Amino acid sequence: MYFELLGNVPVLCIRQEPLSFAENRFRKRVFDIAFSLLFLCTLFPIIYVIVGLTIKITSPGPIFFKQKRSGEDGREFWCYKFRSMKVNTQSDTLQATLHDPRKTRFGNFLRKSSIDELPQFINVLMGDMSVVGPRPHMLKHTEQYSQLINKYMVRHFVKPGVTGWAQVTGFRGETHELWQMEGRVQRDIWYIEHWTFMLDLYIIYKTVRNALEGEKEAY
Repeated sequence: MYFELLGNVPVLCIRQEPLSFAENRFRKRVFDIAFSLLFLCTLFPIIYVIVGLTIKITSPGPIFFKQKRSGEDGREFWCYKFRSMKVNTQSDTLQATLHDPRKTRFGNFLRKSSIDELPQFINVLMGDMSVVGPRPHMLKHTEQYSQLINKYMVRHFVKPGVTGWAQVTGFRGETHELWQMEGRVQRDIWYIEHWTFMLDLYIIYKTVRNALEGEKEAY
């Protein structure tokens, strides 16, 4: 039993999780590097040209959107996405909604297909994120929900992911009520407690399948 400080929040740890072992962390990191390098060197350049040109043609502003998010051990990092919204001053505090007027026409497609998330493989290669893990939240949401939800900061024991267990089990999209975020956190903690390499592969498979089929909550 011991305490760890995640950001400014003391967290009591009572047992070691699978990813607290160096061997498992090494295996996960090797996979992250190999997977992200393969994607960034093959498919991403083509996607970047097509998506980048379309963003530039349909909406004034940069191709990429970057925002500070909460990462492993509460550390802040710049998270990258293809820009799917008009340039605005509310992006650091407000979640996207179903009929959000800030979204561009092309942005709706990017978000529905999850293509807007693909630049996060740059974050994976840099070591800020993993292919699979709890999704990184806005700093404002981390500050808010860490005060409202028990064990919220436990989800920061590992690197955040491009996709995660919560997202492939029905907890994706806008959180209208507190119980929805509580459900995400519960699934994030379950993932941390039950991590295996095969679980990561299953989550990747489910993510690709859901993206191809179209996700109702992806907006």
